Amino acid sequence: MLKNYIKIAWKVLQRRKFFTFISLFGISFTLMVLMVVTSLFDHVFGPQMPERNTDKLLFVNMMREQGEQGFSSSGPPSYYFLDRYVKKLQTPEKVSINSVFITVNSYVNNQKLALDLKHTDRAFWEILDFEFLEGRAINEQEIANASHVAVINQNTRKKYFGDAAAIGQDIVVNQVKYKVIGVVKDVPVLRLNSYADVWVPITLRQNEFKNDGLRGTFFAIIQAKQPSDLSKIKDEYAQMMTQVEIKNPKEVSTLYSFPDTILETFARTSLGKGEKSNVALFYSLLALAAFLFMLLPTINLVNINISRIMERSSEIGVRKAFGASSKVIIGQFVVENVFLTLIGGMVGLALSLGVMHLINQSGIIAYADLGLNVRVFAWGILLCLVFGLISGVYPAYKMSRLNAVEALRGGSK
Repeated sequence: MLKNYIKIAWKVLQRRKFFTFISLFGISFTLMVLMVVTSLFDHVFGPQMPERNTDKLLFVNMMREQGEQGFSSSGPPSYYFLDRYVKKLQTPEKVSINSVFITVNSYVNNQKLALDLKHTDRAFWEILDFEFLEGRAINEQEIANASHVAVINQNTRKKYFGDAAAIGQDIVVNQVKYKVIGVVKDVPVLRLNSYADVWVPITLRQNEFKNDGLRGTFFAIIQAKQPSDLSKIKDEYAQMMTQVEIKNPKEVSTLYSFPDTILETFARTSLGKGEKSNVALFYSLLALAAFLFMLLPTINLVNINISRIMERSSEIGVRKAFGASSKVIIGQFVVENVFLTLIGGMVGLALSLGVMHLINQSGIIAYADLGLNVRVFAWGILLCLVFGLISGVYPAYKMSRLNAVEALRGGSK
């Protein structure tokens, strides 16, 4: 039965090529946009190199100080706070402290090169899963000695050394010479906690360790032993925050800081004052935007389907006269519409691959590597099916209500 429905659908699509083109264009364009957005979402919030184990990672990026008069100020926490309080949490497996990246200058063949520099500890390289193209990570001894060694990304290697090996070579960044000990694959700029062009030991900024303020220019990455420990870490972190000493109680009455997943970090900072994670609100807004975006092409496709199906009223009348039920009629047209949508989905898939390639090559998002993986592909298939069902059910239901006599006359109910 299903095979016959698909054969009929294929014949119908070939019979009215203009309607088929309009339908496929609307479906493929809509799905292309949704798949590119889904890929971008996965690229920003999903498990990607070097933050592959996101189900076990939490990030501390913000400290907000609030006064009784309504004054509030927020920014990255200090090394003092992270080292004195966060590193002493008992539940995490590992805690890394690393700096917010800063843009510094370097010169290659008398040409200025802007590089983003990040200071890291040893745990940074143990928690994150960088893809090394050459050499190794910064070791514990080099961290302790504040050695002038650096790990660079492949883009920096290309600009500095071309196709030659970089290990053992020197680079000068912000007028400081470092010896290159490792080269890693480019990390997208959207991964703020791990991204940089050059990584060096955090002890090179040890003059900032003495600052006992709670605000500074550092991040923390917390790794749990297992995913189920994340909630325990959050509970222990909340308990720890009640014990943090406020240095200026006349100005600051309350402190807010949370260990969040990447998505929680984004939702908390973009959709409120930072007191609630707002992930549910973020998903609701995302679902609403997707619904509104799909609404117009769905309505257009419903109208096209109604016109297309109306032309087949005599066929419906004959089938009803021979005993076909409304349920069978609905099933046939839904299958036909899902078939059409899946064809549009395949075209949309090809278009989305082209758009992702253009985004990756354009440099709009530094080191972006958008692509289709299992998660994005699964979402694409799901969107195709939802789109096909939504746009196909109503026309099929409408036509199934025709009685045999009306249908044979070409009328509608």
